[in-house]
Amino acid sequence: MDFSQKLLNLKQSHLYRLRKISENTQNTQMIINGKSLINFCSNDYLSLASHPQVKEAFKQGVDKFGVGAGASHLISGHTSAHQALEEALADYTGQKKALLFSTGYMANVGVFSALKDELDWVLQDRLNHASLIDANHLIGLPLQRYLHNDIESLKQKLAKQTGQGLIVTDQVFSMGGDQANIKSIEKVANQSGALLMQDDAHGFGVFKTNIPKNSIYMATLGKAAGTMGAFVAGNEDLIDFLIQKSRPYIYTTAIAPALCVATLKSLELIKQGDQNTKLLANIRYFKNLSKTLNLPITNSNSAIQPFIVGSSEKAIHISKKMISAGFYVSAIRPPTVPKGTARLRITLSADHTQSQIKQLLTQLKHAIQ
Repeated sequence: MDFSQKLLNLKQSHLYRLRKISENTQNTQMIINGKSLINFCSNDYLSLASHPQVKEAFKQGVDKFGVGAGASHLISGHTSAHQALEEALADYTGQKKALLFSTGYMANVGVFSALKDELDWVLQDRLNHASLIDANHLIGLPLQRYLHNDIESLKQKLAKQTGQGLIVTDQVFSMGGDQANIKSIEKVANQSGALLMQDDAHGFGVFKTNIPKNSIYMATLGKAAGTMGAFVAGNEDLIDFLIQKSRPYIYTTAIAPALCVATLKSLELIKQGDQNTKLLANIRYFKNLSKTLNLPITNSNSAIQPFIVGSSEKAIHISKKMISAGFYVSAIRPPTVPKGTARLRITLSADHTQSQIKQLLTQLKHAIQ
């Protein structure tokens, strides 16, 4: 149990991870480790985590259902709140059914665990989220990756496969902010008879869903929706099969029913579109101002705006300078991103003001000089 040398090696390689303590509500302005900072590294894209209506709905949910679900969905933990949320999510995504999971990680592992005996191969985008990669490893199939967002690479890999397979992609890639070409991937999948699965953790609530017929759709509720949990949506047979075969679903206590009540309110606000309009306006402002300031921000139309600097040491150095200037922007390093692509992962929220965005980019320009 002596890990001291390995921990020292991580520190010397600038790969040692530290937790920062938040002392107030999730918001665009936060107190982190005792310092007041403008927060530009939250996944609360639509600023719903602290929205008054969502908080009030959560309180009402606690009053009605208590705090914990008390059991797994298949024992006694599936309440009318869980059922209502599943039905609302199915309706919102245009699918026949939806199934709740406690986290996106568990949802992805849950899908793979259910399909373990149904698949002969899996092809994944090279930059898919770690949960999809880990899920692939857990079911014992070789991890095969096609070049990032490269349809020709996918076709070449696909030509070598036989039997029933699964093509898997993020919809919005968590560290780059770019989007998959779902239409093109759908066409390739249909030609080969493969199943298609997309992880829309960072696009749900921000972009309109694009879910091909008879495909698998996963999204999380702890990002744009501002609460917690995840869901898988698809046709009735898929969801019923997951209920029977998905080990993380069967053997996990259901999320708190009060969270379902809060998420139903969050979903109402997402449908109204006001927060989404604000977020998209902030993204446009950020991109235009970045160009004006000649900042080499990677091109992205999502709330995720990466600033790639290369080395982990440099990323940490710039992040610390930004924190000193009053802006919380975290450094993302390997193995989360490929070696040589350490970055600042700037994330925008609906409630950021243009003044805050301008100050951020101005300070970033100073920090890199």
